[in-house]
Amino acid sequence: MLVRFGRRCGQARESTEIRNSEEDEVADSPLLPSKVDLRQVTIIPHDEWERIQDSLDNLTREAATLRAERKAKKEMHLRSQEVVKHWTNTYAGMREQKLKAKKKRDEEIEAERRILDIEEEIYKQGERKKAIEYAKQYQFFKTERMKNFHSGLLLSRVMKERDAQIEFQKSNKKSDKKWEEQLKFNIEMAFKEEQEKAEKRHRERIAIANDHLKQIKEHEEEEERRKKYEENDAEEIKRQNLLYEIELRKKLKKKKDEIQENRRLFFEHLHDKNIIKAVEQQHQEDEEEKSRKFIKAKKRLAQIRKEKEAETHRLMEERRERINNFLSELIKEKIDNEDLIIARDIAEADAEWEKREKEKNEKSQAELKAIAEHRAIVMKNKEEEERQRKIESKEQRLAVMKADQIFREHEKEKKCKVDKERREVQDAHIQQMAKNKFNAKAAKQDELEYCRLTETLAAAKEKEFQDYAREVIKQESEPTNKYIYPLVKAAQEGPGGGRGPAFMERGGLRPSYQANDITGVQLPFYNSQGSKYNNFQKSKGRLGFTW
Repeated sequence: MLVRFGRRCGQARESTEIRNSEEDEVADSPLLPSKVDLRQVTIIPHDEWERIQDSLDNLTREAATLRAERKAKKEMHLRSQEVVKHWTNTYAGMREQKLKAKKKRDEEIEAERRILDIEEEIYKQGERKKAIEYAKQYQFFKTERMKNFHSGLLLSRVMKERDAQIEFQKSNKKSDKKWEEQLKFNIEMAFKEEQEKAEKRHRERIAIANDHLKQIKEHEEEEERRKKYEENDAEEIKRQNLLYEIELRKKLKKKKDEIQENRRLFFEHLHDKNIIKAVEQQHQEDEEEKSRKFIKAKKRLAQIRKEKEAETHRLMEERRERINNFLSELIKEKIDNEDLIIARDIAEADAEWEKREKEKNEKSQAELKAIAEHRAIVMKNKEEEERQRKIESKEQRLAVMKADQIFREHEKEKKCKVDKERREVQDAHIQQMAKNKFNAKAAKQDELEYCRLTETLAAAKEKEFQDYAREVIKQESEPTNKYIYPLVKAAQEGPGGGRGPAFMERGGLRPSYQANDITGVQLPFYNSQGSKYNNFQKSKGRLGFTW
């Protein structure tokens, strides 16, 4: 037991301890159990007690101390972070300033990129507009009508240039001698230049020929090197083939030796096998000899057993003969009592017959009763079966009627469903017909709208072409009004590119007509002044009309 006070204090109070033992027991009752003698209690010093307590609570205290130190370090770290968070002369502060500066630079660069993107988009939009305008102009100039108009423009300019050349040739006939000398000098200079050019071409050809010869020589040297390399390769291949053949012969010899060795081992194995077979045959012959001896011994034992059985049968016959003799003697002695025995046997037989008859009658009555009971039970079972059959027949009839009713309802539902589906199909067909009619009407309207837009576009194109032609004719007719007939003719041909009559209600459209023959070419022209042919049947045949 542990006490509160140490040894020294106990010694100081030794005189009073015995006198006040009862008071101490009453005072220490909360710490010590009752009826404990303090003289039998081990007293531990206070320092020893603290040491024991420290040794018991050491791990818990160390863990608490470590947690407290860790918590204090964490709090100090947080306070340090709060203090140095706004400093600019630390690594973190400088890194933060660099990040802010980098973010600002990135924002400025992004703003400049946005401005450049907007400018690039505006520039690309302008380029697209220019490309679209160029494409429209290119398509406009690539039409057949514009090509014909430009052909007329070229023809008018050619006519103008031809007249100018004629005028220039007329004026050149009045040239003087100085001009002839200058022409002669120009011819000589041209001849000299031609000679220089010929010499230059000759020198160039010689240089090219030298280069070709040099290249041929290089190619020949390369070919010689290649042949030498191929010869070396061929020699190396021959050497390798020779080594391969030697190695192959070694392998073949080794393989042949292995075959011979395997053959020798095989024959040895056959010889050993024959020896083993002879040993096995000898062993088998020994076994067969043992088997023959065993069978012979077995047969001998069977013969001995048969002889013993014959002896036993003979002894049994002798004993049976003795018994028969003894019984015959007994029968002879009992002949005198035969009448009494017969009478007694007859009485016993009569009693036995009456008893059997009585039992037979009782058995017959019991069988008849059992038959009657069985017949009643059978009749009852038949009636029950008939009643059950009627009930089952009635239930089956009701089930058949119910099944017929269900079938009729099912058929009625199926018919209603078929009618409903037919009505739905009919409605769908009606809707489809209405939709097709609406689509046909819409398609017709779209076609009319397309024709209208096509006519509008053709009118706009015709207006654009006429404006362009009018401007070109005006520019070409400023010096003189002499060479504009091809332009006027090309401008008056109308759209379509054909040679037929112009349709005024279609914006002056001029269609083309094909000949009804194997060529299918376009008719050369359209003449509205009447036909010079009077044989209409021939004309009809020529045009393809056969009626």
